[in-house]
Amino acid sequence: MPQLQRLSPATLIDALAGTARPTYDRERLKPGIVHLGLGAFFRAHGAIYTEDVLPEATPDWGIIGVSLKRPEQRDRLEPQGGLYTAVEKDQNGERARIIGSVLGVLVAPEDPGAVLEAMSAPETRIVSLTVTEKGYCHDPATGRLDDTHPDIVHDLENPTEPRSAIGFIVEALERRREAGDSPFTVLCCDNLPHNGELVRGLVLSFAQSRDCGLAAWIERHGAFPSTMVDRIVPAVTPADIADVARLTGLADEAPVVHEPFKQWVIEDNFVDGQRPDWENAGAQLVEDVAPFELMKLRMLNGSHSSLAYLGYLAGCETIFDAVSEPALRAYVVRLWRDEIAPVLPPPPGADLRAYADALLVRFSNPAIRHRTWQIAMDGSQKLPQRLLGTIAERLARGLPIPCLALAVAAWIRYVGGVDERGQPIDVRDPMATDFRDALNRAGNDPLARVRAILGIKAVFGTELPADARFESAVAQAYATLLISGARRAAEVVAAS
Repeated sequence: MPQLQRLSPATLIDALAGTARPTYDRERLKPGIVHLGLGAFFRAHGAIYTEDVLPEATPDWGIIGVSLKRPEQRDRLEPQGGLYTAVEKDQNGERARIIGSVLGVLVAPEDPGAVLEAMSAPETRIVSLTVTEKGYCHDPATGRLDDTHPDIVHDLENPTEPRSAIGFIVEALERRREAGDSPFTVLCCDNLPHNGELVRGLVLSFAQSRDCGLAAWIERHGAFPSTMVDRIVPAVTPADIADVARLTGLADEAPVVHEPFKQWVIEDNFVDGQRPDWENAGAQLVEDVAPFELMKLRMLNGSHSSLAYLGYLAGCETIFDAVSEPALRAYVVRLWRDEIAPVLPPPPGADLRAYADALLVRFSNPAIRHRTWQIAMDGSQKLPQRLLGTIAERLARGLPIPCLALAVAAWIRYVGGVDERGQPIDVRDPMATDFRDALNRAGNDPLARVRAILGIKAVFGTELPADARFESAVAQAYATLLISGARRAAEVVAAS
């Protein structure tokens, strides 16, 4: 078989028939957005929304991506001129399109000055972020900036060579202020409650530590709209790269794979009203994102995490595999119906039962191989938003929490680092060492192990662990997991 040409602006015309390609003049495209954290999700979501409005927009909404940690994304995309293939997969097949909205990628550790220059350029009107929950250097339990975080300490001491997303944003805004330019809009696209408000608080706290005048200027002139983002985007595998070559006839080192569904709800609050017309691509521009965000965090993300931990322990590689297990499928249906939905106010026009039904269809898509291990990462940062809020509300109303307690117990078993078959688990979490140390101190007693983890305030705060109903429910679920395994534990809870 002859070696395929690599996707690039020069080979774009050689893509096979049936491959959708940019319909605008990409040579005229200029940057207007800098995106921090150019991972697969944004390239399968925000970059595609932007791609879809470029044919009818002014050509100044191109995207400059920034990798805050490693150069691999740049190294894959640079030879391709920023082009990459997005493959939509479902039961009906695969559809490939080539995305051109990303113009280039900068690597922050190699040249923080270049990143700051791009962010502070007056042409940049939006700085967006998908840096994951742990990328905000905050305490998930309180939402406050962690001023002891090594990157925050470094950035306060070395403001012109920042490491953190918050440090980059504040230094770039300071340069805008000194130049007499308007600030850019900071658009958080991570799964965090009230994400715009949260990031605004972190930025202002950091700026206050640098310069009270800078903080006041940001507070007066800046904009931090909240958003809700939704699309299932699994990690790319070698098989996906081979599929792209088959579909397009070109070699692409940086494709993304996604489901057909996508949703973007955005608070319409931008500096000087400057933004792409994303609503023309299907985004919802609203006054209040909170109800949509809460529904998604608790219904989709909460169940995703629950299935990830239980599914991994049960030997399920993907979410599809997990919902194909009758016990886990029945469990997640009961989790939505009996525990999450009853304490969740629906957004305007939304039907929570229909939303849950649609989620089950999405999770059952055999073409999307979303690994439970991938979703299980960084649970310490995710659980407070995805599960603990619902638990607190149910306990406040005197309601039981068997499904939710089982999810927390499965996470505790997961971070213990050994699965049901006695095999080691590669636990990826910024607090993995804390969990290991706490469990080692607790020994082998199940109740002591549960208490050790629930006592970690950075995850659980102080109120929930002090509630005997919460500790008892989690301890009982944890004991069932140890004795009967994840499948049986889910079966028992679903039938109760």
